[in-house]
This record gives sequence, structure tokens and C-alpha cells, in this order.
Amino acid sequence: MCTSLTTCEWKKVFYEKMEVAKPADSWELIIDPNLKPNELAPGWKQYLEQHASGRFHCSWCWHSWQSAHVVILFHMHLDRAQRKGSVRMRVFKQLCFECGTARLDESSMLEENIEGLVDNLITSLREQCYEEDGGQYRINLASRPNSGLHRSEFCEACREGIMHWKPREKLPEEEATCSGASKLKAQGVSGYNFFSLRWCLFWASLCLLVVYLQFSFRGSSSFF
Repeated sequence: MCTSLTTCEWKKVFYEKMEVAKPADSWELIIDPNLKPNELAPGWKQYLEQHASGRFHCSWCWHSWQSAHVVILFHMHLDRAQRKGSVRMRVFKQLCFECGTARLDESSMLEENIEGLVDNLITSLREQCYEEDGGQYRINLASRPNSGLHRSEFCEACREGIMHWKPREKLPEEEATCSGASKLKAQGVSGYNFFSLRWCLFWASLCLLVVYLQFSFRGSSSFF
């Protein structure tokens, strides 16, 4: 039985996609809030999703906020003899920074985000449990907030020592923008930075020359 709509959606998407990816094997998805990173039983594998997008809701003050730094931990195991697999999953929570409550609240995710995250999980599962080429990992950028820093003091994952957020880390689209700007500067604008010190001095000298010529012309015309 599902404990929330988000949990139901996770299981629905996971079972549907695993039926396509590995129809001969039986897999189950278990929500485990006590799952610990890097504490693995023999034969189990780990996959850590570090930058999922989700929305949190505080049940105390009803404040809600969006985060692009939701951490999801997966532990995976495949029994090849029984053709049965198990995935244990934990979504790390965040504290409400409005009311300061000590209660860590659940997160919810859009359906398209869950689809991409399950694709990433299955990619890792195929690589680690089946020793296959899992394919490419999906980058979930659709619902990332446009601004706002990650507040590590309110993050359960950060408190447990998972270093998933780097202040200077750029998203792929930011890297593309920066590299594009660098190329333009190198190719078309090199040597023509009109805001450099050399150009500022040039324009200042030109203005002074114009002013000097104007005063000289007025001074010479007053003699006639």
C-alpha cells in the first residue's frame, strides 16, 4: 500500500519501466527512510541521485518551496538464481526555513521528473547489477528553480555528510552560455573591447580635443 501519491507514482513508473527493461526478472521498490549512504549489505549496489528537482511542503506553517538539490539514495540487489531484484529508496528531506521547525518534511515531484529519475535508476541498475551498458543518464533541468542557493543547514543529506552541492558548480546550460561567450570574445571581439582602459583613454582624449578645438574656433572668431 502506498503511503503518499508521490510514492504511488514512483512505484507505478518503476514497475512499468522495469517490465520493459527486464521482463524476465521480478523487481520490487521499497521506500526505506532509514537507508544510509555507503552502508551496503553484501551483494548490494548503490546509486545516488544528487540533483533532483522537488517541492517541499511544511505541515506546520504550510510554507512550500522548490529545490533543485533533492538527494535520493538507492540500494539495489539482484538475485540471479531467483531472478528477483530489490531496490530500496530514500528521499532526503529538508527543514522548513520559515518556521524553523525541527520536523523534516516530505517532498513531492512532478511526473516528468519521476520519469527521468527512474530512467537514471534503471541505467545504473543495468550497469551495476547486469554489467551492461546502461546508456545515457538524463539531466533533469525542466523544473529547476531559476535562482536561489541551496541552504545546507536545512538539508538532511548535507547533515549526513553527503556533499552534493558545490557553490561554484555550473549547470550544463550555464557552461554552454559561458563557453559561447568566451568563443565570441576570442573570435570576433578580440582586440575591440570598447570598455577597456585603452579605449576609455582614447575617447577621453578625443573629447578633450573636440572641446579644445571649439574654444579655439570661438577665440579666433572673436577677433573678426
